[in-house]
Amino acid sequence: MAEIRNPDFRSAAAAIFTEANFIADLGIEPLTIDHGRVAARLTVLPRHLQHSGVIHAGVQMTLADHTAGAAGHTVIDAEQMVLTCGFTVQLLAPAVGAELLARAEILRGGRRLVYAETSVFTWQNGRERLVSRAQVTLAVLARPPQSPLPQTRV
Repeated sequence: MAEIRNPDFRSAAAAIFTEANFIADLGIEPLTIDHGRVAARLTVLPRHLQHSGVIHAGVQMTLADHTAGAAGHTVIDAEQMVLTCGFTVQLLAPAVGAELLARAEILRGGRRLVYAETSVFTWQNGRERLVSRAQVTLAVLARPPQSPLPQTRV
């Protein structure tokens, strides 16, 4: 892995879990944050399930994407951010279990693009089961100044 470009990379990666309202609403939380690697967890609730009782693919994809984005934040400069510009997922098995675990790893941390892979597992009966894998390409961008959300018209 390349040199550490932001000595405070752990805080930068952790912040995207608390500052992204949709991620907080889903209940996704970081487990470990290391240079080029992030693991995250989601405790499965009834709202995360499809009509058939398996965990919705959209939930798995969001967990995979966001965990990769957090890993991307560990390999960029402090004044930068990453946004997904390419995403491919392979759904390998029906996702059934009490928890989803995601492990993202940066395979290439470039100046303009970062490439990550995320594996998603269910936790059931005391063991992990691989249910999906995602390849995520992240664009490295300058972090914009913070601005309030636009007002919605009623």
